[in-house]
Amino acid sequence: MTVPHSPAAPAAPDLATLRADLRADCSRCVGSCCVAPAFAASADFAIDKPAGTPCPNLRADSRCGIHDRLRDRGFAGCTVFDCLGAGQRVTQHTLGGRDWRGDPEVAATLSAVFPVMRQLTELLWHLTEAGTLLPDGPLRTAVEAARARTEQHTLAPAPDLVALEVGGWRREVGELLGEVSEAVRAQVPGRARDRRGADLMGAGLRGADLHGASLRGAYLIGADLRGADLRRADLLGADLRAADLRGADLTGALFVAQPQLTAATGDAATRLPAGLDRPAHWADARSPRSRR
Repeated sequence: MTVPHSPAAPAAPDLATLRADLRADCSRCVGSCCVAPAFAASADFAIDKPAGTPCPNLRADSRCGIHDRLRDRGFAGCTVFDCLGAGQRVTQHTLGGRDWRGDPEVAATLSAVFPVMRQLTELLWHLTEAGTLLPDGPLRTAVEAARARTEQHTLAPAPDLVALEVGGWRREVGELLGEVSEAVRAQVPGRARDRRGADLMGAGLRGADLHGASLRGAYLIGADLRGADLRRADLLGADLRAADLRGADLTGALFVAQPQLTAATGDAATRLPAGLDRPAHWADARSPRSRR
């Protein structure tokens, strides 16, 4: 007698799939990131722009008129920004698909709500990852509850979003993510010492062993991290602007957001955490090996 095989269990969705709704979809937005935030003339922005004022490069179709040459035109900061899906959430749900053009009330709502929504989608980004790192148990249950509550906040009407004490909720979620980080990194044998919040700007950390270290909130601006071991390192909120990640290994690094990588320099030899994209401008970076 032939014994029928049980059907294989479906594969668990990968992190990129779980975060599908946390990717910016400009086709469903009204240029929120080009209107709501303020920026000042600097190395990142060629001009001053007050909050709530449309960028002069924003076209009538809500697209950027210089998108393919932002860095050349002095708008490198725009290439780093990622709304993590906040734009389409505000446009399609909070604003009900209405455009801010010609309606001062909608424009004011957009400017007030977008910064709050952006913080909530960032929390969703990290909580989604946290849920994949833990076995069943109280900590995973707490993470799933926090994610559900954050999702509920994103669906709130505009007045409730504006009134939300999002800073307090960020701190509460941050503490929870800290517990997740400790639980995950505790499994790293001989993990590197923690450097949470450390000032490592311009530090020479080439080839450094940072495996399993907490670099949460560390200032790594311009740091030389070529060939560094950042596996299972906690990089939540770490400032990686102009950090050199060529040849570095970020496999399994915790709580990395796409803007952190986009603000850094890397190459084809840089190993990335799951669910993140290699920034396009890294293609021009030379490999550490090629410089020897």
